[in-house]
Amino acid sequence: MNFYYFRISMKMKQQLLLISIIFGMMSFSVAGLSQKFGYVDSKYILNHVQAYADAQAEIDKASADWQKEIESKYESVEKMEKAYQAEKILLTEEMKRNREAEIEQKRKEARELQKKRFGVEGDLFKKREELVKPIQDEIYAAIQEVASQGQLMVVFDKATNSNILYSNPKHDISDKVLKKMGLKPGDTNEGGEEEEEEEKKPTDKPGSKPGSNTGKGGSGKSAPKRNP
Repeated sequence: MNFYYFRISMKMKQQLLLISIIFGMMSFSVAGLSQKFGYVDSKYILNHVQAYADAQAEIDKASADWQKEIESKYESVEKMEKAYQAEKILLTEEMKRNREAEIEQKRKEARELQKKRFGVEGDLFKKREELVKPIQDEIYAAIQEVASQGQLMVVFDKATNSNILYSNPKHDISDKVLKKMGLKPGDTNEGGEEEEEEEKKPTDKPGSKPGSNTGKGGSGKSAPKRNP
């Protein structure tokens, strides 16, 4: 009887030992994996890249110019349509068909131009590819290098991943990526437009001499501040 209980006790001890080993290995694996993840904030990084701000400004200007070009085309079609409706009663059937065909051709040209400028793989897409993709590639290469040096398995993007509910700042490698790119963390391009607007606002009170409120003779502008 004692031998029987001894065998059961030994089996239980072996099972408990095996379970302890398994849980120990799992805890070790989880602890190890927790050190293999990192994240970046791509928006934060891009705000440090002057080339990106310049590229975005060029893209916005091209987009605005193309939009005006397209609107002009549609306005021309609208004028032709109104003129045709006003003169329609005086035209022969053949003249009507010719005018309608001409209007439809102009409308088709406007649609084709719109597709060419803003369609899938259109001029705007190509402009972004030309100006922004090299910057994105540079950032991606820096992320890869930092991740490789830190032996990170996965790097998330906080700016685009809406599923991240909490992130510990100690796992943020954004500043390391910036340094790898030769940039100084903190020197962002944000706030530039607001500073320009502030500079445009009049600072002199009625009846005062120009520059009397700024301490600078006649300029009325303060030196632009850089974000910390």
